[in-house]
Amino acid sequence: MTGPSRSGGSRARLERLERLARLARLGPCTDRGRLLLVLLLVAAVTAFTATVPLLRGFFDLRVYYGTVHTWAHHGGRIYDYRVPGTVYGFTYPPFAAVAMLPLALLGRAAAIAVSLLVNLAALTAVLWILAGPGRRRDWYRWALCLCLLALFEPLRDTFSFGQVNLVLLALVLVDCLLLTTGRGRWAGAGIGLAAAVKLTPALFIGLLLLAGRRRAAALATAVAAAATGLAAWADPAASRFYWTEALWDTGRVGRLDYVSNQSLQGVLARLGEPGRPLWASAVLLTLGVWAWRARRAAAAGDWPAAFALTGIAACLVSPVTWVHHLVWLLPSFAVLVRAGRPWIAGALYAVLCTSVVWLWSGDASGLDGFLGANAYVWVSLGLLFALPAGQPRADRPPLARSASATAPAPSPVRPATTAAGDQSESSSEAGAPAAATGAADGSAREGGRSPSSEPTGSTCPAAAKPQSSSARASSYTVSPPSA
Repeated sequence: MTGPSRSGGSRARLERLERLARLARLGPCTDRGRLLLVLLLVAAVTAFTATVPLLRGFFDLRVYYGTVHTWAHHGGRIYDYRVPGTVYGFTYPPFAAVAMLPLALLGRAAAIAVSLLVNLAALTAVLWILAGPGRRRDWYRWALCLCLLALFEPLRDTFSFGQVNLVLLALVLVDCLLLTTGRGRWAGAGIGLAAAVKLTPALFIGLLLLAGRRRAAALATAVAAAATGLAAWADPAASRFYWTEALWDTGRVGRLDYVSNQSLQGVLARLGEPGRPLWASAVLLTLGVWAWRARRAAAAGDWPAAFALTGIAACLVSPVTWVHHLVWLLPSFAVLVRAGRPWIAGALYAVLCTSVVWLWSGDASGLDGFLGANAYVWVSLGLLFALPAGQPRADRPPLARSASATAPAPSPVRPATTAAGDQSESSSEAGAPAAATGAADGSAREGGRSPSSEPTGSTCPAAAKPQSSSARASSYTVSPPSA
């Protein structure tokens, strides 16, 4: 039964490759035509981003910048700083402030420029890892991918807020690359650094434990602990306040029922059920599904799918997942395309380009509000349950393949034609495009909506601001000085 089964799997993969090849042939065939198409798309995307989405004014970067300047130059405390005129301050672990100390040497304009360059470098690293070998030198597909990514709302907001999630995603995917290619000696270091900056990536340590990668899990834990210890040495009071008070106060981050919170907790809060027991039950069920699927994917050596599932689960179980945090879904679209399901990837990607959830920013009641205001949560849940996982990677080195994926010995009656066919097919599949595709529907936005003063807002009216629970208002109320 092994021979027919492998032959059927090979035929199915070849059919997927043929479908992808037909899709690739839909565009222009000459370099001049491709260049013209790319220039037209760049013009369209530029017009869209300049007129439809609201820019965020680098609000989160202002939080980082002001916190670091107050701490380094004025003797202020990390968690006391508030952006002038708002109640928003620093919410990350203390090591994040230590890592951002170079901002203290920069002026505002230079800090914005550095933020854009760092995010662009992180995006390049993410795409390079997700693309896989065989597609990293194809300028045309890279250009198309960048145009499509410019429409992706979480990515737009990441750049416009000056956020750090893209950098953390790049750190985590470096470990994914090391495990995929069988060079896992230093795997875990990127996850540990990311978890020290923000708690959400700590779930990837759980993935390493589920997969039996104890050395990588230990390294990730050690790196996170060392970074946290460094922050405690640099500012013991800030560390004590964060781990004993700030960490447990979600009010410091934002209002749980605000439409930008696309997590399970956000859904329950908008239903008027923010209680912890119900949320904890939903989290446990979600983590159960994640553990089952991610463990199977890792056991098959399908690390991209395992990491994609972990990013999805982290967004769902976090108490607060703002829309810009959903850059963690990017690996799942690459997995869908790799599995020969580009149309599904495109449809789900398009939903995340439309900013549809903001249509219910003022009132999320009723069935339409339940479905529409939580649209991104439904996308995440669908990916968690249905993302193709456990498929052997064609671009893994032989030593990294699991024993179950090893080809059987050729029969003396029938020469090893099947194995040769599999080899040929695998080498072809390694070149399958892995960058996510999608189309944006700019018409989903209502042109009549006024710009929002809400830092986590999109094209929506201003909402009531979440309140900070800290009574430790900063005495530093003026704008941080420019260098």
